[in-house]
Amino acid sequence: MTETVSNWAGNIIFAAKELHRPRSLDALRSLVAASGRVRVLGSGHSFNEIAEPGADGVLVSLDALSGDVGVEVDTAARTVRVGGGIRYAELARRVHEHGLALPNMASLPHISVAGSVATGTHGSGVGNGSLASAVREVEIVTADGSTVVIGRGDRRFGGAVTSLGALGVVTALVLDLEPGYEVEQHVFTELPLDGLDFETVAAAAYSVSLFTDWGAPGFRQVWLKRRTDEPLVDFPWATPAVEAQHPVPGMPAVNCTAQFGVPGPWHERLPHFRAEFTPSSGNELQSEYLLPRRHATEALYAIDGIRQTVARVLQICEVRTVAADEQWLSPSYGRDTVAFHFTWVEDTTAVLPTVRAVEAALEPFEPRPHWGKVFEMPAGVVRTRYPRIDDFTALARVLDPAGKFTNAFVQDVLES
Repeated sequence: MTETVSNWAGNIIFAAKELHRPRSLDALRSLVAASGRVRVLGSGHSFNEIAEPGADGVLVSLDALSGDVGVEVDTAARTVRVGGGIRYAELARRVHEHGLALPNMASLPHISVAGSVATGTHGSGVGNGSLASAVREVEIVTADGSTVVIGRGDRRFGGAVTSLGALGVVTALVLDLEPGYEVEQHVFTELPLDGLDFETVAAAAYSVSLFTDWGAPGFRQVWLKRRTDEPLVDFPWATPAVEAQHPVPGMPAVNCTAQFGVPGPWHERLPHFRAEFTPSSGNELQSEYLLPRRHATEALYAIDGIRQTVARVLQICEVRTVAADEQWLSPSYGRDTVAFHFTWVEDTTAVLPTVRAVEAALEPFEPRPHWGKVFEMPAGVVRTRYPRIDDFTALARVLDPAGKFTNAFVQDVLES
């Protein structure tokens, strides 16, 4: 390896013997065919060893491939073909230039599209599926260097998008688009937990996020993102913010998207953070657990029961909703979901016992951990949460019979 490479947080230093940034699809195909083990780095916004190829493998970055596969918008079909190395900020800008839009975005526009959908990353909204829900076709370079295209209607599609990188190198995705729209963002403070009607609050806008540091019961902030083509819903349960807010207490709000109900393009409001700013230096760890939305209130009280333990190592917790989808390994597969996201301090030794405490508190609600975050849940337990896990394992064996794209993390999940 010609350089030391770490993930976003710096808690994982990759052991791969080589890092490659192929500049063409032909170069990528040749590299894959000639390599014994391959993993793709994406934007590195992961907090565990999901991208680790091991000392005998190669790590591949696709950020130099934009010349071969960039962003191609089809205005007539309302679709976009996006290369595997493209990040949401660039994709959104190009799509917006054509008067079109994505249905949803994650809180960070800096993350790669392919990496996001491969790990089940999501935005928020009771009617909004994970980011993988927008995918209609995926192009994958498989173990022998050939390309396979899997689209909706193909019986393999349910395993092809949220695939943990276990099927091959995703070189392009085709996403559904819709006509452009504007969003206005309203921020409220001090929403009590007692008496909370979670379903009503979560449905109060197109996208809703609740933030707490668990220092006290309830939520410090509520972010409502309303599409201007939808009705304005009254929100009497909390106080409108009188100054711009950052989700993490004490952090400057300059990095955050515009608030106070000022309308703006979808891609400048759905994320929490502006594309031209990097919202953190990575001095954090993250965990996230996704569970059936019907258990949201009970799960909130379960975490409230250990809030003193959580608060000691927590920067902020965000609670969001995700509509059910059909990707076999999506944490939102088959169930409308509530997601509990924890941004921890950068101290693995201090954080892991709290992670275990959170998992124990949420266990009655069958949580699924986000694939790219820190979790301690045993692989055997994780497997039981995915009714199509055996179908995915069978698909991986067909497309990658020698396990070229697996690693220790993936093997733990796929092997019973």
